[in-house]
Parts: sequence; C-alpha cells; structure tokens
Amino acid sequence: MPKFDPAELSPDEAWKKAKEVCFDLLAIRARTKDELRQALRRKGFDEDLRERLLSKLDSSGLIDDAAFAEQWVRSRHAYQGLARGALVAELKRKGVDSDIAARAAGEIDRESEEDRARELVRKRLRSMSTRDEQTAVRRLLGTLARKGYPQGLAYAVVRDELKNAGADATPLDDAVTD
Repeated sequence: MPKFDPAELSPDEAWKKAKEVCFDLLAIRARTKDELRQALRRKGFDEDLRERLLSKLDSSGLIDDAAFAEQWVRSRHAYQGLARGALVAELKRKGVDSDIAARAAGEIDRESEEDRARELVRKRLRSMSTRDEQTAVRRLLGTLARKGYPQGLAYAVVRDELKNAGADATPLDDAVTD
C-alpha cells in the first residue's frame, strides 16, 4: 500500500509527488516509459496525471525508450550473453515498442552473436566433464537456448568448440546447421 493517497493530495501536490516517484526510479537506473507508467499506476496516480507527466519527461529527454533499448542491448549482450531474440523479448516485457526493440537488437551482428556464444560455451566447458559427450552436448545446447541463441548457430558453435576441446566426434556432426 502506498504511504500516501494521491486522491487526498491537491493537484499540485500530486504532480510534485508523481515527479518525485519518477525521479527516484530514474536515479537508480534508466527506465522505459511503460515502467514509469506502471510504477505511477501502482502508487495510485490517475491516468491523466500519469500521461501528462510521462509526456513531459519524454519531451524533456529524461525518458527515451530508444536510448534505453540500445543501452539495454549492449549491456545484456556483453554481460549476460543474451542473443538478439532474448533481448527483443526482454525489451517487449519492459514495454518497449516492437520496432524499437528490433532496431536496438539489430545492432548486434551475427558475428558478434556467434563470438559471444563461443565465449559462453568455452566458459561452460571449463567447468564440466566431456566424458559423456551426449550429456555435454545437451547441457551446452541448453545453455545457449536459455540465452536465446538460434538452434542452427548453437549446434555449429557447440560442435566446433567440442572439437577444439579435443573431441574426435560429437553427436552433432551429422546435424544440419544454418
């Protein structure tokens, strides 16, 4: 429950309190317009006030879904190893428009995506046994799938990295890749 009831505040006080809520959230990290909208809704601010404030924050440049999406994509790809598909899905859950999300994720080219997938597989290989190659393949493919990598890319990367790690043959040698 909110510590205050926006309905009991004067219009000026409600505006000031809503701005404070948004600024507090933005001080922690960048937010999407929809994230701020939902926070204001949860606090009990009426729709008219929410939309007027968000419009003002947007026009002043304090919130920018496109800039947020670009920063989110760079960060989550670099530090979490997420693929383009997973990044688009995350951005959509955060209320970013589909076109903006796709454009931001499009900044990651296939080569960069493949390089990051290889890094993830190599890291995982260092901490696992490859004696049972079927189990190793399953675990490595699962790791990449959870990060949103396309199946064909995941197969190719896992097959190559297992061979680089010394495997003579893998269960993926006959798999069709794209």
